[in-house]
Amino acid sequence: MQSNQLDYFPILMQALLAIGFVAGTIMISGKLGPKRSSTIKDENFECGVESLGNARIPFSVKYFLVAILFVLFDVEVIFLYPWAINFKDLGIEGLIKMVIFMLLLLVGFFYIIKKKALEWE
Repeated sequence: MQSNQLDYFPILMQALLAIGFVAGTIMISGKLGPKRSSTIKDENFECGVESLGNARIPFSVKYFLVAILFVLFDVEVIFLYPWAINFKDLGIEGLIKMVIFMLLLLVGFFYIIKKKALEWE
């Protein structure tokens, strides 16, 4: 197969259009709108609660562990969708591979339960 440089022209045009849109939006937003600042407007604000004290208080590692485990199991569920759609086409070989995948997933899940990673203190 030979490739012509004109084949890449639509990709180049799309990239230039995307970059131009982002740059244009940033430049227009910087020039439009009032530029009034005050101490109240410059204050940090989050969720309707005024921030008091130091923001660098220690967090429990459990919070991050539960979040990572949620993402991990959520991504693994995504792998079930293509298998479910192509279930008949994959045949018995696809079924065996998915059973192995699910068993490995269950082993990991039971390991997490045994280590009490999902228990909140």
